[in-house]
Amino acid sequence: MSLRLPPVPFRHISVAQSTTAKPQSSFSRSFIKFSVRNCSSGIDTDNSRKLVMKVKEKLEKEYYSLPTGKNGRDDEELILWFLKDRRFSVDEAISKLSKAIKWRQEFRVSDITEESVRRVAATGKSYLHDSLDVNGRPVLIVVPSKHTPEMFEQSEDERLCVFLLEKALSRLPEGKEEILGIFDLRGFGLKNSDLKFLTFLFDVLYYYYPRR
Repeated sequence: MSLRLPPVPFRHISVAQSTTAKPQSSFSRSFIKFSVRNCSSGIDTDNSRKLVMKVKEKLEKEYYSLPTGKNGRDDEELILWFLKDRRFSVDEAISKLSKAIKWRQEFRVSDITEESVRRVAATGKSYLHDSLDVNGRPVLIVVPSKHTPEMFEQSEDERLCVFLLEKALSRLPEGKEEILGIFDLRGFGLKNSDLKFLTFLFDVLYYYYPRR
């Protein structure tokens, strides 16, 4: 699967423009929708299981200092996810997965709580919708017009971003793998632009939560 991104981040799209938008980024009025499509290799279950064990063994030998358990180097579900992302290339999966696990450890993802992000979440600039979409996916809503870069430390915005992604993934119904992100660009202006955070967001989606 691959993430399809808008050609220009957070650019306001008028109603007239949205009707002529290219089909690879789905626009509706002033909304941008992220979507994913399946690009994984058609590999059978037995072979994928063997590759998971191969990655697991190599991680144990070469990255033994990485944590274990859920979202750790021995998490077989996580390993399989990164194998699919890297089209079942063992070396590429190990490279990307080891960096993701290190990032989770350094960012202290497991320590982020709702209370710790309550202040920045109160702006309403990003939240998890109460309902699933028509395809049964959790829905993350982002309202950039409510984001003012100098209002909070960037680390606070980053923690909110990761907290919401983790929360959305925890609500995935059985058999579902994707979440839907909707950017409501109504009222967005130059004062709301934040390239540093946008870079963080794209890095997080590509490197640490791939194919979501």
